[in-house]
Amino acid sequence: MKITIETTVNAPVEAVWKAWTTPSDIMQWNAASDDWHTTRAAVDLRVGGAFSSRMEAKDGSFGFDFAGTYTRVVEHELIESSFGDRQLLVEFLPGPDGVVVRETFEAEETHSVEQQRQGWQAILDRFARHVESKRRSGSDTFRLLFGAARTALNPLAEPRPASATACIALTDAPRAGACRLWRSAT
Repeated sequence: MKITIETTVNAPVEAVWKAWTTPSDIMQWNAASDDWHTTRAAVDLRVGGAFSSRMEAKDGSFGFDFAGTYTRVVEHELIESSFGDRQLLVEFLPGPDGVVVRETFEAEETHSVEQQRQGWQAILDRFARHVESKRRSGSDTFRLLFGAARTALNPLAEPRPASATACIALTDAPRAGACRLWRSAT
């Protein structure tokens, strides 16, 4: 029996794809609940390439490996893979409200279909929240940097960082020069 779940992610397909295929991102979103986490992930995103992740209860009481092989990859569109004797299809479908991420997988026999649907859906919903929160935090950084650059060019312009500390925190950011320029102008 096949199970299909989906969610809509309010982000560009490139950001959605990247978060789905980057091990450091996978480790942040790949858990069905807050008492679980992914301790490691690996991705070799090509036909014949392998993927794996280790999911564990945070209290150390249980854990398991999830691993398989990519059988088809179409960038920003779909990923097909096999894990054990089961198949998984992940589709990335851009639409007016964002990207619909749809997973279709073969059910296993240990857990009920409803348990599997709920567990996979919880992980997929967590994925959407992860991508959207990354997008928001990136936008906030851009707005702060843009505001600092604008203030550097015109010290009377608003919005102005509340203090030089706001800019100092961004000195490792790609456009941190705007913050240094703003500090020197004050």
